[in-house]
Amino acid sequence: MPDRTSGRPRKRKQRGAPTPRERMERGYAKAEERNREAREALEPLGKGERPLVVTVGAVVAALVALSILAGYLAGTEVNGEKPRLAQALAPALLMGFMAWGMWRARYWAVLGFQLVLVFLIFSAVYGLALEAASVAQVLSTLALLAVAGTLFYFMVKAMARIQMPTRVPRD
Repeated sequence: MPDRTSGRPRKRKQRGAPTPRERMERGYAKAEERNREAREALEPLGKGERPLVVTVGAVVAALVALSILAGYLAGTEVNGEKPRLAQALAPALLMGFMAWGMWRARYWAVLGFQLVLVFLIFSAVYGLALEAASVAQVLSTLALLAVAGTLFYFMVKAMARIQMPTRVPRD
C-alpha cells in the first residue's frame, strides 16, 4: 500500500526490529553514557595546578610574542618594507595576553590558543598542498603540522579539566 505523502510503498515493520528512530535514540544514549563516564574520570585541577600542555602552550605563546617584538626592534622587513608599530604590537600583545592567561590556566586563553593552532594547521595544509616546492619545505611543514596537531589534541582534555567545577563531597 503506498504512503499518502510520498506515493512510495510503505515499509512494513518487522516484529522485534528497531525503527531507525529507536536505533538513533539508543546510539545517543550510549554516547551520552560514554560522555558521562569520561567526565567522571577527569580529575579537577588543584589550586594553582596547570596541565603540562597548557604550560608548554604558555611558553610557546610568550616566545612568539617576544620574537615578534625582537624582529620589529631589529628592523626586520616584510615584503621589502618595515611594518608599522601597530602591525607588530597587535599580534605581540595578543600572544602575550594569551601566554599570561594560559600561565594562569584560564579557559579562554587555551581556547584562543587552540584557535591560533587551527589557523596554523589549515595554513600549513594549504601550503603543503599548493605551495610546497622542495623536499625541505614539505618536511618542515609536516613537522609544523605534527607539533601543532599534537598541542591541539592534548589541549582538548586540558580544557575539560580547566572548565570542570571542583567536586564537593556530599555529606
